[in-house]
Amino acid sequence: MNRAEYTPSRHPRDRDVDVARHQDTKGDNMSFNKVIILGNLGADPESRFTRSGQQVVNMRIATSEKWNKDGQSQESTEWHSVVVWGKQAETCARYLTKGRTVLVEGRLQTRSFEDTNGAKRYKTEIVASGVKFVGRGDGGGGQYVAPPPADRPSAPQQDVQPDFDDDSIPF
Repeated sequence: MNRAEYTPSRHPRDRDVDVARHQDTKGDNMSFNKVIILGNLGADPESRFTRSGQQVVNMRIATSEKWNKDGQSQESTEWHSVVVWGKQAETCARYLTKGRTVLVEGRLQTRSFEDTNGAKRYKTEIVASGVKFVGRGDGGGGQYVAPPPADRPSAPQQDVQPDFDDDSIPF
């Protein structure tokens, strides 16, 4: 890809995009590691803390693709492992539950570990730079509204009467 073919976004919301440029023997190359998925949580987020006290949340998110082949409806589901760190991890652990739709932005990262048999294994995950809650959490659409904190009771409901009558509304 020529530099002339790619113009990075200058929009403030794109400030977390990781674009790395490096020189090699063939000239100027660019690499880009950005993932955006919209899917549903397959289980409640799993939360834990590092030794230093930083919260980390692991989530499994399903994305589905539907198509028709020879008049038959087909569907394929991919499962994605997502890791969320810090304050955003705290928010995810507190408010997200199984089935909730989320939009995740981040980067792919592969890590290695030893399984219980001592064999070296690899796992590719999405390390989230942003998580957006989509819908209300009950399967419906709408904007996310946080519930009141548990330590503060919600205000009692009052019967509020409007200070206008229905005849003054122009529609």
